[in-house]
Amino acid sequence: MSLRARIAAPEEGGSGREDGHLVAVYRAKLLEEIDLAEMSSLAAAERRMRLERVLGHIISREGPVLSSAERSQLIRRVVDEALGLGVLEPLLADASITEIMVNGPDSIFVERAGRVEQLPIRFASNEQLMQTIERIVSTVNRRVDESNPMVDARLPTGERVNVIIPPLALTGPTLTIRRFPRAYTLPELIGLGSLDEQMLMLLAAFVRARFNVIVSGGTGSGKTTLLNALSGLVPSHERIITIEDSAELQLQQEHVIRLESRPPNVEGKGQITIRDLVRNSLRMRPDRIIVGEVRGGETLDMLQAMSTGHDGSLATVHSNSAEDALMRLQTLGSMSEVQIPFEALKDQINSAVDVIVQLTRHADGSRKVTEIALLVSHGREQFRVVPVTRFVPRPTGPDRVVHGHFEHLPLPRAVAEKLYVANEPLPPAFGVADAFDVLNTRQAIG
Repeated sequence: MSLRARIAAPEEGGSGREDGHLVAVYRAKLLEEIDLAEMSSLAAAERRMRLERVLGHIISREGPVLSSAERSQLIRRVVDEALGLGVLEPLLADASITEIMVNGPDSIFVERAGRVEQLPIRFASNEQLMQTIERIVSTVNRRVDESNPMVDARLPTGERVNVIIPPLALTGPTLTIRRFPRAYTLPELIGLGSLDEQMLMLLAAFVRARFNVIVSGGTGSGKTTLLNALSGLVPSHERIITIEDSAELQLQQEHVIRLESRPPNVEGKGQITIRDLVRNSLRMRPDRIIVGEVRGGETLDMLQAMSTGHDGSLATVHSNSAEDALMRLQTLGSMSEVQIPFEALKDQINSAVDVIVQLTRHADGSRKVTEIALLVSHGREQFRVVPVTRFVPRPTGPDRVVHGHFEHLPLPRAVAEKLYVANEPLPPAFGVADAFDVLNTRQAIG
């Protein structure tokens, strides 16, 4: 393979190790000629320009003879290794990539437009991958080693990073970088086919009428994206408190307090959990509480907040259907140290939850609201949900693209009346069901 090809596609096939050695050689030469103290005083952009200029002089002086394209590519690679994240730098610069998955030095996958693909690039060695990982975690004052082999953190630039290394990871150091997309509005989600105009009107009415909404879905189904879009419907004068593991929500209102949990330090101390933040938020006079994801004992605190004066709150939960979301909330609520009977949790959920919005990520990578359901049960009776919107897919064609339509169903009369009292219009596509229709729409679960 020619030098040009090796520089342009350095980690393909068997040439990756050889070219990695070439980059390492020039990186060493570069470090010999720069003043590290001077470099540390420069801004990031100036530092990169200085290194590129010094390396250009080294190549001119010592060779090899390269074309302009080859020279630029080699300089970029060496400086990426010296300053940035090496082979990951071009991936981080690619706005179309939403997730980077490194499964050891020889296996790198990315997600684009909902589809996962393997890239023909790799790290030169296990050691180089570990150096990249250490550089990443050091930016958030964390460390990774055998005594602390797992790290989950948010980078200053907003990406969420998860690291797990041997002996826990058998295939080598594993790195996952999740980049959060820009905040989408509900009209933009209509353009993407995630919902339709009638559903937007209904969800907007629910949020403005202070219904408690649970956004449910699997990993990567778009829960945070939808939650962020729904939060934009909250009136700007209200005091909103957001609580997250990794700060992803991007609310545009003025009166927003953002809280983020904190893992324990290297000594195992100083942890602040989601539950700690939910409890503290109740003392902060919130109009609405938005929890990025409930996954443990904080669920009980969230349910109690929703049912005791904090109407209009929103949260997400991992589950595969509206019914499953309720069962999962019940299970998560039982994980609290408060010894509350399992049956009593039904009362908490029935009194707290009004709406479940179910999201699904389909085989073609598209994300759609597959169901909007209302919880109409009361007290300790079994959960009863009434679907008011569902996505009806058509058989998948040769293009493997998921097509279908949204079906709209009548709302329970009590829900329609609550919207009327809140001065929120009922969207034209939704009628009003009588009590018999509601009771027979879907069987109770639990």
